[in-house]
This record gives sequence, structure tokens and C-alpha cells, in this order.
Amino acid sequence: MTESNNIPKHWQLKKLGEVCHIIIGQSPPSDTYNFEKVGLPFFQGKTEFTELYPVVRKWCSKPNKISEPDDILISVRAPVGPTNISNVQCCIGRGLAAIRYVNNYKFVFYYLRSVEKRLEKLATGTTFSAISGETIRNLDFPLPPLPEQQAIVSKIEELFSELDNGIAQLKTAQQQLKVYRQSLLKWAFVKGSFKESILKDVTEKIQIGPFGTQLHKHDYIENGIPLINPMHIQDGKIIPNFSYSISKAKKESLPNYILNEGDVIMGRRGEMGRCGLVSKKETGWFCGTGSLYFRPNKNKLNSLFLFYYLTSQPVKKYLDINAGGTTMANLNLKIVNEIPINLPSLNEQQIIVTELESKLTVCDKIEETITQSLQQTETLRQSILKKAFEGKLINYELRYSVKRVNTLK
Repeated sequence: MTESNNIPKHWQLKKLGEVCHIIIGQSPPSDTYNFEKVGLPFFQGKTEFTELYPVVRKWCSKPNKISEPDDILISVRAPVGPTNISNVQCCIGRGLAAIRYVNNYKFVFYYLRSVEKRLEKLATGTTFSAISGETIRNLDFPLPPLPEQQAIVSKIEELFSELDNGIAQLKTAQQQLKVYRQSLLKWAFVKGSFKESILKDVTEKIQIGPFGTQLHKHDYIENGIPLINPMHIQDGKIIPNFSYSISKAKKESLPNYILNEGDVIMGRRGEMGRCGLVSKKETGWFCGTGSLYFRPNKNKLNSLFLFYYLTSQPVKKYLDINAGGTTMANLNLKIVNEIPINLPSLNEQQIIVTELESKLTVCDKIEETITQSLQQTETLRQSILKKAFEGKLINYELRYSVKRVNTLK
């Protein structure tokens, strides 16, 4: 998997099985599993993995295959490739293998992370993918001198630490942006002294989605009229799934639930305040069972003003407090009819919307930049690992100084 001419001349190209002890997991009898902390911690697969060490959820009183602290645990069955480090002596099931390299276990750990996608491609199987012990043992493994291995690991961890700090700062900025968005909405809807109303008095129609008895499983078709349920409303946008749609005839048999441009559709189950504004593109689509929509009275209420108002924190709080349901929050017609709103004139609504959109456009651009930067961090992480195992991460001066120190010893 690694060409010899891709590594420095003083490195060796080995097979992983030549320099590491590899233990293929084997699940013990199920009657030896327990949650009473009897025996060794028992890991079965990737489900127990965190970023670095697995989480102990069960124990095994009679382990078959044992991994030692600092062994690298690699997932060998659906999914193939993810790695963790064992920080305790543990029992490993057939979803894992343990790789033991006593000289510098982190060097092997980072190498396996660098080839995770390639390992995934080597997997075989029809019902689920898996990789054999033989494939792991025959994995090409670039091997520099031990002092250089240590220097490479140190450099990787230094760069990863900087990368993680950058990611933390980006995520903090993301959270601050969310707070700022809500502060903008708060500013918009407490501005001025407006007439107090409730939504049923300023809308043409508020419609709860159809009952389950009106739509049956056999009504759903591929590539028909999209149904819009809460899962299809993401970050204020309506994202359809054309596998979840109905025929034109079925739509026309239930005209109350057909969406028009300017309607605001809201999820009525689960997360409160999840809304989308229906544009010309979505006109004629269908309000799903898990949703409801508001059709503004155009003489009293601007659609965009309503959309932003419904996504504001005061409305979300009102809905959270008043929503029914024990296992999942659920809105009914009475609750949404009585949503309070302080309503300025149509002219003032348009001014507020224009100012709000100007500021939110800036937020959107910053959000896009942050999202792109976060996506690039994983590419950068893989680039660091690639360079590390091609011998390009630490400079030649460092290599040769390490070599001279080693010779003097």
C-alpha cells in the first residue's frame, strides 16, 4: 500500500506483521458478559470508541483474546479502519483487532489513521464489510529509525494541538454567531410600540397537517409531490426528499394542505420553532402530517416578518411552555392560534425585514466561512499524516541531527 520510492532512503518498508504483534479479537460466550464489573472490560467494536480511548460499557468474566494497555485497537468489521488506543487491559471481541508495537505505539496509531480510507477499501463481505488478520499483517508499513519515529509523533501532536485549538475557536465563533442572530431577532421584534395581536387575527389561515387516516403508506410514491415534515426543514430552508412524496391526484384530494408562496411552514413535533418560508419553487408542495403552516393576511402581515418572528427565542419559549405531549412536544391549533405578536404597520414590517436581512446576510457569509474552515480541518489533518509517513513532516536537519546523536550514543 506504500511505494518504497515514496519514503526516504534511510527508512525501511516493512509489513505491519513483521514489526507488530497482532491479536485478532474473538467474542467470548454471551453468558460471560456482565455489567457488574466482573473480569476485564470488554470491547466489541467501534461503538465504544471515543476520539482517543474507548468507553467501558460491559465486562467479561472469561475473556478469550486480551489487549494490553497502549495496544492500538482497530475496527475490523463494519466499519473497517477506525482506531483507538487501549488504556486498560481488556477483552476484545471479533469486531476488533489489537496491534502491539512496544517501541512507539503512537507512531503505529497515527499511521493507521493515515490509511483508514485505504483499509476500508480492502474490506470484503456481502452482508457487512470486514478485513482479515492476514490483510492487516501484510499492510505495508514505512519504518524510520526510532528517534525519528519519536520526532514525527511529537510533530504530529504539536500540529494537531494547534489544529484542535483552531477548531475550538471556530466552534466558539459559531456559537457566538447563533447568540448574535437571536439578539438581532430580539432587537427586531421589541422595536417600537406596536399593536398587540394574536396570530389567528392576522393570518388568513393556520392549518395543521393531515391526520394519519388521510394519508396511508400506500399513498407514498417516488418523485411525486414532496411532503414537508419537520425533518425536511433545516436551518430555515425547505429541503425535500422526493422519495417521500404523493401523487398529484392525492394532493388534489386534500386541498387544505397544499402550500402557497408566502406560507410559513413549521414543524409541530419535537424541536419547537423549526420553520421554513415557502417560495415560488415550493408552491404546490404538501404540508406533511408532522407540520403545520401559517398563511399571512397580506393586508396585515408580511411573510418574511412572520418567518423571522416565528424563529425568534420568545416564540420558541412560548411554544416550549405550551406544547402538549409527554414523550415528544406537540403543537395543536389552539396553541398556534394564540401565539402573541406585537404588530407594526406593513411599512414598518418591511423596514424591519430589510434591516434584519442586511445584518443576517453578513452572518450567513461568516457562517459559510466557518463551515468551510471546519470542513478543511479534516483534510488538513490527513495532509499532516500523509506528509508524516512520506518522511516530509520533519526537516532533514532534524533527521540528521537525530542520526548524529544516535551515533554518538
